[in-house]
Amino acid sequence: MQKITTFLWFNNEAEEAAKFYTSVFKDSKIISTSYYGEGAPLPKGTALVVTFQLNGQEFMALNGGPHFKFTEAISLSVACETQQELDYYWDKLSAGRSQQQCGWLKDKYGLSWQVVPAKLGEWMTDKDHTKSDRVMAAVMKMVKLDIQTMQDAYNGK
Repeated sequence: MQKITTFLWFNNEAEEAAKFYTSVFKDSKIISTSYYGEGAPLPKGTALVVTFQLNGQEFMALNGGPHFKFTEAISLSVACETQQELDYYWDKLSAGRSQQQCGWLKDKYGLSWQVVPAKLGEWMTDKDHTKSDRVMAAVMKMVKLDIQTMQDAYNGK
Protein backbone atom coordinates (compact mmCIF):
# COMPACT_ATOMS: atom_id res chain seq x y z
CA MET A 1 0.00 0.00 0.00
CA GLN A 2 1.17 3.46 -0.90
CA LYS A 3 1.85 5.66 2.15
CA ILE A 4 0.69 8.96 0.59
CA THR A 5 -2.17 9.13 -1.91
CA THR A 6 -3.14 12.18 -3.95
CA PHE A 7 -6.81 12.98 -3.31
CA LEU A 8 -8.56 15.05 -5.98
CA TRP A 9 -11.83 16.95 -5.36
CA PHE A 10 -14.25 17.20 -8.28
CA ASN A 11 -17.66 18.79 -8.51
CA ASN A 12 -19.34 15.71 -10.01
CA GLU A 13 -16.84 14.46 -12.63
CA ALA A 14 -14.71 12.08 -10.51
CA GLU A 15 -15.72 8.91 -12.33
CA GLU A 16 -15.42 10.52 -15.78
CA ALA A 17 -12.01 11.99 -14.87
CA ALA A 18 -10.70 8.67 -13.53
CA LYS A 19 -11.77 6.94 -16.75
CA PHE A 20 -10.10 9.66 -18.81
CA TYR A 21 -6.81 9.57 -16.86
CA THR A 22 -6.63 5.77 -16.97
CA SER A 23 -7.16 5.89 -20.74
CA VAL A 24 -4.25 8.32 -21.18
CA PHE A 25 -1.62 6.57 -19.03
CA LYS A 26 -0.43 3.05 -19.73
CA ASP A 27 -0.35 0.54 -16.86
CA SER A 28 -3.36 2.26 -15.28
CA LYS A 29 -6.68 1.07 -13.92
CA ILE A 30 -9.68 1.93 -11.83
CA ILE A 31 -9.45 0.01 -8.57
CA SER A 32 -12.81 0.74 -6.95
CA THR A 33 -15.78 3.05 -6.95
CA SER A 34 -18.15 3.84 -4.10
CA TYR A 35 -21.49 5.57 -4.65
CA TYR A 36 -23.71 8.02 -2.82
CA GLY A 37 -26.82 6.55 -1.21
CA GLU A 38 -30.15 8.07 -0.18
CA GLY A 39 -30.05 11.47 1.53
CA ALA A 40 -26.56 12.34 0.33
CA PRO A 41 -25.49 15.74 -1.01
CA LEU A 42 -25.43 14.35 -4.57
CA PRO A 43 -28.04 12.06 -6.18
CA LYS A 44 -28.14 8.40 -5.17
CA GLY A 45 -25.95 6.36 -7.52
CA THR A 46 -23.51 9.22 -8.23
CA ALA A 47 -19.91 8.16 -7.71
CA LEU A 48 -18.64 9.25 -4.28
CA VAL A 49 -14.98 8.15 -4.41
CA VAL A 50 -13.10 6.55 -7.29
CA THR A 51 -9.75 4.95 -6.50
CA PHE A 52 -7.47 4.52 -9.49
CA GLN A 53 -3.84 3.98 -10.44
CA LEU A 54 -1.76 5.80 -13.04
CA ASN A 55 1.46 3.95 -13.86
CA GLY A 56 1.15 2.16 -10.52
CA GLN A 57 0.63 5.34 -8.44
CA GLU A 58 -2.65 5.48 -6.56
CA PHE A 59 -5.05 8.43 -6.64
CA MET A 60 -8.50 9.01 -5.19
CA ALA A 61 -11.14 11.20 -6.82
CA LEU A 62 -14.08 12.55 -4.81
CA ASN A 63 -17.31 14.01 -6.09
CA GLY A 64 -17.63 16.64 -3.38
CA GLY A 65 -19.68 19.31 -5.09
CA PRO A 66 -18.77 22.80 -6.27
CA HIS A 67 -17.16 24.03 -3.04
CA PHE A 68 -13.51 23.76 -4.15
CA LYS A 69 -11.72 24.22 -7.48
CA PHE A 70 -8.28 23.18 -8.68
CA THR A 71 -5.62 25.89 -8.87
CA GLU A 72 -2.07 26.01 -10.18
CA ALA A 73 -0.91 25.85 -6.55
CA ILE A 74 -0.72 22.09 -7.07
CA SER A 75 0.06 20.21 -10.25
CA LEU A 76 0.96 16.73 -11.39
CA SER A 77 4.24 16.35 -13.26
CA VAL A 78 4.78 13.84 -16.05
CA ALA A 79 8.46 13.02 -16.74
CA CYS A 80 8.97 12.11 -20.40
CA GLU A 81 11.97 10.33 -21.92
CA THR A 82 11.36 11.34 -25.54
CA GLN A 83 9.76 14.18 -27.48
CA GLN A 84 7.23 11.71 -28.85
CA GLU A 85 6.17 10.78 -25.30
CA LEU A 86 6.06 14.44 -24.26
CA ASP A 87 3.92 15.31 -27.32
CA TYR A 88 1.56 12.41 -26.56
CA TYR A 89 0.87 13.47 -22.97
CA TRP A 90 0.72 17.16 -23.89
CA ASP A 91 -1.84 16.53 -26.62
CA LYS A 92 -3.97 14.10 -24.59
CA LEU A 93 -4.04 16.12 -21.37
CA SER A 94 -4.42 19.60 -22.84
CA ALA A 95 -6.72 18.62 -25.75
CA GLY A 96 -6.56 22.20 -27.02
CA ARG A 97 -7.44 23.69 -23.66
CA SER A 98 -5.34 25.90 -21.42
CA GLN A 99 -1.72 25.55 -22.49
CA GLN A 100 0.59 27.65 -20.37
CA GLN A 101 4.21 28.73 -20.31
CA CYS A 102 7.02 26.37 -19.27
CA GLY A 103 5.28 23.09 -20.03
CA TRP A 104 2.21 23.67 -17.85
CA LEU A 105 -1.34 22.94 -18.94
CA LYS A 106 -4.79 22.51 -17.48
CA ASP A 107 -6.86 19.53 -18.47
CA LYS A 108 -10.60 19.59 -19.17
CA TYR A 109 -11.31 19.22 -15.44
CA GLY A 110 -9.12 22.19 -14.47
CA LEU A 111 -6.29 20.08 -12.99
CA SER A 112 -2.81 21.47 -13.70
CA TRP A 113 -0.10 19.29 -15.19
CA GLN A 114 3.55 19.82 -16.03
CA VAL A 115 4.68 17.74 -19.00
CA VAL A 116 8.47 17.85 -18.85
CA PRO A 117 11.61 16.02 -19.97
CA ALA A 118 12.79 13.38 -17.49
CA LYS A 119 16.19 15.11 -17.48
CA LEU A 120 14.79 18.47 -16.39
CA GLY A 121 15.81 18.02 -12.75
CA GLU A 122 19.35 17.07 -13.76
CA TRP A 123 19.62 20.05 -16.11
CA MET A 124 18.22 22.51 -13.57
CA THR A 125 20.47 21.38 -10.70
CA ASP A 126 23.77 21.15 -12.58
CA LYS A 127 26.67 22.51 -10.53
CA ASP A 128 27.61 24.61 -13.56
CA HIS A 129 25.00 27.33 -13.13
CA THR A 130 25.55 28.66 -16.65
CA LYS A 131 24.10 25.38 -17.98
CA SER A 132 21.01 25.53 -15.76
CA ASP A 133 20.59 29.24 -16.52
CA ARG A 134 20.60 28.51 -20.26
CA VAL A 135 18.00 25.77 -19.81
CA MET A 136 15.79 28.08 -17.73
CA ALA A 137 16.08 30.83 -20.35
CA ALA A 138 15.03 28.33 -23.05
CA VAL A 139 12.11 27.03 -20.96
CA MET A 140 10.81 30.55 -20.34
CA LYS A 141 10.35 31.01 -24.11
CA MET A 142 8.29 27.84 -24.54
CA VAL A 143 4.74 26.71 -23.93
CA LYS A 144 5.04 23.00 -24.84
CA LEU A 145 8.61 22.02 -24.04
CA ASP A 146 11.02 20.93 -26.76
CA ILE A 147 13.55 18.43 -25.42
CA GLN A 148 16.16 19.01 -28.16
CA THR A 149 16.08 22.79 -27.66
CA MET A 150 16.54 22.28 -23.93
CA GLN A 151 19.36 19.78 -24.46
CA ASP A 152 21.05 22.20 -26.84
CA ALA A 153 20.73 25.00 -24.29
CA TYR A 154 22.24 22.75 -21.62
CA ASN A 155 25.15 21.91 -23.95
CA GLY A 156 25.66 25.56 -24.93
CA LYS A 157 24.68 25.12 -28.59
